[in-house]
Amino acid sequence: MSATDPIADFLTQIRNGLRARHKSVEMPASRMKLEIARILKEEGYISAFKMAEEGPHKRLELRLKYGSNNEPIISTIQRVSRPGRRVYVGHEEVPRVMGGLGINILTTPRGVMTGRTARQQRLGGEVLCELW
Repeated sequence: MSATDPIADFLTQIRNGLRARHKSVEMPASRMKLEIARILKEEGYISAFKMAEEGPHKRLELRLKYGSNNEPIISTIQRVSRPGRRVYVGHEEVPRVMGGLGINILTTPRGVMTGRTARQQRLGGEVLCELW
């Protein structure tokens, strides 16, 4: 795992957990990861998340969600803006993912939110990731 991009590590752990059909994944927590987890829960991509404090370290546990045939709800999850290439968009340019079937997650001046919410509030920001 690279210490330079904790969001990419977070997404990779979710991706690997889904491929291995794990019920949950656990990782070091941060405010940004907590906000992304909140959005994934609100949008129905994970079933639950919780913070656990183990001494000085905070851990984040995500309960992954699968469909009726045990196929993952999230088929693709990918990082858009990276430390080497940041991707910023204005509110008019917030991309639609899979024609509206997927979501993207942005950091805006008013916090972390989905692309749909950012468009409604006429906010631009950095596109963190997209999933469907």
